[in-house]
Amino acid sequence: MPDLILTEEEQMLQTTVRDFVDREIAPRAKEADEKGEFQWESWRGLADLGLTGLGIDTKYGGSGPAGYRQVSIAAEEVARGDASTSVSWLAHLALGTACVDRFGTDEQKERLLTPLASGEAVGAFALTEPSGGSDAAALQTTATEKDGTFFLNGSKMFITNASVASTIVVFATEDRSKGYKGISAFLVQKDSPGLTVNPMHGKLGMRSSTTDEIVLQDTPVSSNNLLGERGRGFNHAMEILTQSRIIIAAQSVGIGQSALEAAVRFAQLRETFGNPISQHQAIQFMLADMAVGVHSSRVATMNAASLMDADQPFIQEASIAKLM
Repeated sequence: MPDLILTEEEQMLQTTVRDFVDREIAPRAKEADEKGEFQWESWRGLADLGLTGLGIDTKYGGSGPAGYRQVSIAAEEVARGDASTSVSWLAHLALGTACVDRFGTDEQKERLLTPLASGEAVGAFALTEPSGGSDAAALQTTATEKDGTFFLNGSKMFITNASVASTIVVFATEDRSKGYKGISAFLVQKDSPGLTVNPMHGKLGMRSSTTDEIVLQDTPVSSNNLLGERGRGFNHAMEILTQSRIIIAAQSVGIGQSALEAAVRFAQLRETFGNPISQHQAIQFMLADMAVGVHSSRVATMNAASLMDADQPFIQEASIAKLM
């Protein structure tokens, strides 16, 4: 990340994550993608670095305070080495774990956030449904309360980490007639009765990041596992997703940086008419355009992260960064 001014602490984080990724994750990325298996060895390495709890209070097993600039720096470096690992890690950190950290009670944090932040457990975020897609407010999964227990029925689709997660944040509605105001969030444990996880196969990429369907059939959830305010689940989800645009942008920058580096290496090695193709002006133009795209996207991403860290309005800038 030579095109940004980083603090000494940010430089240390960048170097530490990059060295680990280049040494432990990137060399296994191709084989991991071909096998399509979750990389527990990489996960344990991320946990040892404190990345599974980056920004989470140390009393809950996290690595301590960290802003979105730091999370973005780490996200770019992990994605540069292996996109699949970055998807699994960021779905855990920026979605599932972030929900518990932001909206959980002290008891929920002590019980569930601690293993999530330490990397002992993996988190997942279950919002998308087969019929809903991006229209999250129209979700069909229901929650019916009886004697202090909620019973969940429905299905979720394209859920990252579901098959390896211990705690899944599930969004369900108590009253469809209320629209988004009827939705609440629930902390569902992997071994809950009536919960079935069906792995999805046949992806074009990101194959070592698990993507799954979740089916809930009268799955009981104690009222102690109601997350946040009842009836404000949609608001909670949107708050988390809005912030995650910055992280997805950073992840995309990392993938773009990796593609740029691969293109430069190829251009220096591939020869036509006795010269490396990197000496051809047409190729140089293409590489220059790629470099401009990566650079501009990185700056836009870090600008959005800086605004959020400074408690300034950032939604438009985060959306711009994600789009770029």
